[in-house]
Amino acid sequence: YLRTGKIEYLEELTKEIPRELIRLTEIPGVGPKIAYQLYTALGIVTIEQLEQAIQEHRLQNLPGFGIKSEEKIRKGIDTIKKSTGRMLLGYALPLAEEVVSLLREKTQISSISAAGSLRRMKETIGDIDILTSTSDANRMMETFTKLPMVKQIIAQGTTKSSILTYEGVQIDLRVVENQCFGSALQYFTGSKEHNVKLREYALKKGYKINEYGIYRSDNGERKGGEKEEDIYHILGMEWIPPEMREDQGEIEAALQKRLPVLVDLKDIQGDLHVHSNWSDGLVSINEMAKAAVKKGYRYIAICDHTQGLAVASGLTPEQIHQRKKEIEEWNTNHTELFILEGVEANILSDGSIDLADEVLAQLPVVVAGIHTGMSQNTEKINQRLEKAFKNPYVQIISHPTGRLINKRDATQGDLTLLFQNAQKTDTALEINAQPERLDLKDIDARQASEKYRIKLVISTDSHDPSSLNLMRLGVAQARRAWLTSNDILNTLDKDQL
Repeated sequence: YLRTGKIEYLEELTKEIPRELIRLTEIPGVGPKIAYQLYTALGIVTIEQLEQAIQEHRLQNLPGFGIKSEEKIRKGIDTIKKSTGRMLLGYALPLAEEVVSLLREKTQISSISAAGSLRRMKETIGDIDILTSTSDANRMMETFTKLPMVKQIIAQGTTKSSILTYEGVQIDLRVVENQCFGSALQYFTGSKEHNVKLREYALKKGYKINEYGIYRSDNGERKGGEKEEDIYHILGMEWIPPEMREDQGEIEAALQKRLPVLVDLKDIQGDLHVHSNWSDGLVSINEMAKAAVKKGYRYIAICDHTQGLAVASGLTPEQIHQRKKEIEEWNTNHTELFILEGVEANILSDGSIDLADEVLAQLPVVVAGIHTGMSQNTEKINQRLEKAFKNPYVQIISHPTGRLINKRDATQGDLTLLFQNAQKTDTALEINAQPERLDLKDIDARQASEKYRIKLVISTDSHDPSSLNLMRLGVAQARRAWLTSNDILNTLDKDQL
């Protein structure tokens, strides 16, 4: 490939199978076998052709297809259409940080920050917005448009430039004067709804706000703008963390000086949902433990899959017993981090757990989740979860709604019933920090905590050491949910836990 720019075998394959079929496999419900069947039987190559075939009910004539499978694929197409143009937070954040790091390294910067929905840590991001102030705007823009990830320069000017990366991500860079950086950061962070309400309140108080500063309405006197805090403090309110700026009552709370002290990454004492190579993790328990020590954690819970999930090499009771020796050996020889023995058990189709109670009773941490039968109706999902909650040994429900962002909708379970059952049984719910999950999502986590007083756990569901770094995504969603360290179980130290 490096010599010729082509791979002969790949070229031969694409004569048999069109490259466009790969796009079909991105649709939830369409795997490689179904995509190939659609191509060979109906000549379908594109999503548009597939939509047309569904409208004409031609899929129902294929072996193994029916009304339900046709409807499932139609919903999958709707999902992929909704996600077009928006990338996961877990992808956008490292990319933005890389750009910021390169700009710091190569130019003279006074201030720099991501803005927009990325700074508010929304679960999906459109374009990436970066704001900076510098003494040499021309050099800044020249450097930005020549970064290694730049595929195309969309626009280049002295105050704003836009580039397109090789992955098709648009990044916009704005340069502002030092004295305006704070007001510009506030303005370009958003959200639109937050900014509209803030400006309406400012007008009532005799002020005008824009990206250049905050001014008296009567005489135009500039009162501030170098720091973002100026905007809020001059209006008599607390500075509002970016994650909260969605017009969900944060302005009213800031005026009353009752904003919560949001949970912070430094508050996290450990991770209660981590996998090892005893099931489908990539490394040993020792390697995961060493990585957790580097994070400064006091404990982790090794929660490998259990026997009901064969695809993930789920553990039998015998294997759990064997694994215990490895965990005990670490705990005997190390004081810096305590390993809790746990499992991520499966909630089966009848709501029972795939391990006997006498096995679960021996484990300090039992996480349980739905991994199969995700498309069952509301009644069935509710019944399964209700029975799982009633199991006295289940302490945490993992990724409670089962959603995969841009790929799979949440299960049809009733959220109110989920929260009521968690409340009744004193069971914690997980905020899963995997980028495609972030489940519970922010608005649901806030309801679980505020209305039902349910304890939450922020876990990474790590299958390798690097995934422990995803904790910050889970913490960000907890901050968007207005949660404090008191709402999160794994902010407790080991003895309290």
